[in-house]
Amino acid sequence: MHVIVDLCVVPMGVGISVSEHVAECVRILRSAGLNTATHAYGTNIEGEWQAVFAAIEKCHERVHEMGAPRITTTIKLGTRTDRDQTMADKVKSVENKLD
Repeated sequence: MHVIVDLCVVPMGVGISVSEHVAECVRILRSAGLNTATHAYGTNIEGEWQAVFAAIEKCHERVHEMGAPRITTTIKLGTRTDRDQTMADKVKSVENKLD
């Protein structure tokens, strides 16, 4: 099943800046062959369900390996069965309405 996920991984106990940890997660997601779009408060991901959630699990494992004793993660996701739709399609639909 195709899924679009909005992922926000927040390492705790590593100091104020978490950009190194976030960058490592984005590397993991991209190396899994997933389409990603990083934004100010998270990363959008699209791909097949199993691949997306396997990569999210790897993100958690790696962030713990990097020294984070605790991680809090927020996930929003959506699936469709009526038609194929990408992240770019969703953004374009809104942009077209703004023109």
